[in-house]
Amino acid sequence: MPFAARLLAPMIVTLLIGALPGYAQPNAWVANQPLGQATATLLPDYRIVAYYGNPLSPVLGRLGEPTPQVMIDRLRQTVAYYAEADPSRPIKPALELITPLAQSDAGADGMYRARMSDELIEEVAGWAGDNELLLILDMQMGRSTVAEELPVLLPYLRRPNTHLALDPEFNMAPGEVPGVTIGSMSAAEINTAIRTLAELVESEQLPPKVLIVHQFLPSMISNVEAIESDPRVQVVIVADGFGGPAAKISKYNAFIRDSGVSYGGLKLIYKYDEPLLEPEDVLPVPDVVIYQ
Repeated sequence: MPFAARLLAPMIVTLLIGALPGYAQPNAWVANQPLGQATATLLPDYRIVAYYGNPLSPVLGRLGEPTPQVMIDRLRQTVAYYAEADPSRPIKPALELITPLAQSDAGADGMYRARMSDELIEEVAGWAGDNELLLILDMQMGRSTVAEELPVLLPYLRRPNTHLALDPEFNMAPGEVPGVTIGSMSAAEINTAIRTLAELVESEQLPPKVLIVHQFLPSMISNVEAIESDPRVQVVIVADGFGGPAAKISKYNAFIRDSGVSYGGLKLIYKYDEPLLEPEDVLPVPDVVIYQ
C-alpha cells in the first residue's frame, strides 16, 4: 500500500506544575503472568500493549486519564481484547510516561522541555510495579539532547521492568519550537541511546532493554540505515500520527514492513483516529501497540 497520507500527530504541549494527589492502591494485576526478574528478551516472545501520556496533563493520553485505578482497569480490558484476538502470543502491558515533556515555553534554561520530578516518576513506577506492568520512559527533548537527558533517567532504567522511548517529533534544532516545527532525530542520536542502554544491561546484568522510536514522517529519522544493531537493545520503530485505518496501515507498511526493521509498532489515538482500529484489525503484525 503506498504511503498516501502524511498526517501530522497532534501537537499538544503543556506547561506542567504541581504534583498528583493521593490515590487508592490498585488491585494486583491478574490478567497476565508476572514479569518477574526475566533474563530473556521481551520480543518477539511477547507483544507489548501500552497506555501513553502523563498524569499531570490528561489531554496527552490514556496514562493521564482519569484516576489511576480506572486507567489500570481500562488497560486490563484492552489487554484482554488482544489476548482474545491472538491467544498465541502473550502480552506484557505497559505504561509509557512522557519525561521530559516538550514545552512551548523556553523555560529557565532555554531547552523547551520540562523534566518530571522524581516523585511523579516514582508514583507512575509504583503503578507499574504494583500491577506487574512494564514502564517505558518517553523522552521529548525539546532543544536538549539525548545525551543530556539520558543520565537523568538512568536510576530508573537500571530496573529490569523499565524501558525507553524517543520521540523525534519534539527533538528540536536551534531556533525551532515544539508544536510549531516537526522535529527530527539522526541515527547518531538514536545510537547514543542504544549504546547507553547496552552498557547498562552489561554492567547491571539486566535483561535486554526495549527502545521505542516514534515516527510519522520519513524526515523524522535521518540515516535510518545507520541505526546500530545490538542484542542487548531491541529497537522498535512505532508508526505514529493520527488518521483513519488506511493511513495507519500505510504508515506501518512504509516505516516498518517495507524498511525491513526488526520490530515494529503502531500507535492508536482515541480522540483523533476515525475510526479507531480494533485489535482484530491490528493483529497479528505489530510487536508493540500504544494507545494515546
